[in-house]
Amino acid sequence: MGNDWKIGEKTQNGLKKTTEFAVLVGLITPEQTEEQVNEYLDELEFLALTAGAETVVRFVQKLSHPDSRTFIGSGKVEMIHQYIERHEEVNLVIFDDDLTGKQLNILEKELKVKIVDRSSLILDIFASRAQTAQAKTQVELAQMQYLLPRLRGLWTHLERQRGGIGMRGPGEKEIETDRRIVRDKIALLKKKLEKIDQQNVTMRKQRSSLIRVALVGYTNVGKSTLMNLLAKSEVFAENKLFATLDTTVRKVAWENTPFLMSDTVGFIRKLPHHLVESFKSTLDEVRESDILLHIVDIAHPSFEDQIRTVEETLQSLDARNKPTLLVFNKMDLYRDIYFDKLLEEEGKQEIETNLKEKLRREFGYENVFISAKSRENLEELRGILLKMVREQYLIRYPHEVKQW
Repeated sequence: MGNDWKIGEKTQNGLKKTTEFAVLVGLITPEQTEEQVNEYLDELEFLALTAGAETVVRFVQKLSHPDSRTFIGSGKVEMIHQYIERHEEVNLVIFDDDLTGKQLNILEKELKVKIVDRSSLILDIFASRAQTAQAKTQVELAQMQYLLPRLRGLWTHLERQRGGIGMRGPGEKEIETDRRIVRDKIALLKKKLEKIDQQNVTMRKQRSSLIRVALVGYTNVGKSTLMNLLAKSEVFAENKLFATLDTTVRKVAWENTPFLMSDTVGFIRKLPHHLVESFKSTLDEVRESDILLHIVDIAHPSFEDQIRTVEETLQSLDARNKPTLLVFNKMDLYRDIYFDKLLEEEGKQEIETNLKEKLRREFGYENVFISAKSRENLEELRGILLKMVREQYLIRYPHEVKQW
């Protein structure tokens, strides 16, 4: 099969996990420039690293539209094949776009190494990070939904038909048997998720009187680190993509004002549609929140595009029109990258004030500049958030004084 969901050999019986060496492939079309493709490949390289693969080289092809057989055309495929033959350590080729089952099958035969597309790479990372029953079920559902339309091209025996009396059927094709197995599995996983969702709804009802604040943002912008600082919690934080899959909810009380704070899975460009669908139950915490803290890595060269990606995902979840505070994290890193070291403090402050106003006009939200690493401006963030929480309590309980 073109996709086995595993990048790198996983540790078994105490054996050391080995790194895979990958070639990255991007496609320049009239819809995306060379600069954009290189930026997407930077992100793809980080995804590959998170999955346990080391990138050795990149190939970029320019076409008016993707080739129906090989996605990048036979000439570029031959070029990649020659490179792989000269570099025996390469055992993986990762495409930055989704491939059809037919394309995966042809490319695997031509290049004679494992072929992975962006969606299956993200699914692999999610599968390796899933800890709870809910996350594991959601990832498996997304994997099955990804696989179903690719069965004809990838065709493989997902499960051997059992022989014997009553098991043969009237000439049913094996591919149809495979499809039926996948569809049955999808139905089973959906039922399992429904049960988990019902339990989560009950839990949310029990804490419905409290205002809820959800941390949202692009993956690896520092949401979990900030959650740990604000809620004094122990949320797993790591400099890798999708470090957090399961929503973590903590009760916080500032100046006798209690509220709930939740950390959620990060978003990313070209996030597989099936993954968004299957994780919608986890993201109910975002949909049902009263306030959004949208965390942004301001030091990232494309942070504005990342903001728009998050907003588009929130729109798809019907969760965009909520009181929102843009929290621009990693200001210490931003200054290191973009400020002249000889610039005086007054000049720096003027630049930051102008930048703050520009971002407020561009995105329409109040914002605050912080550094979770150095704890810069955390008190200002606390003050703004506390004010927003109290305003929501006044809206929810206009005729009563809340006693905590």
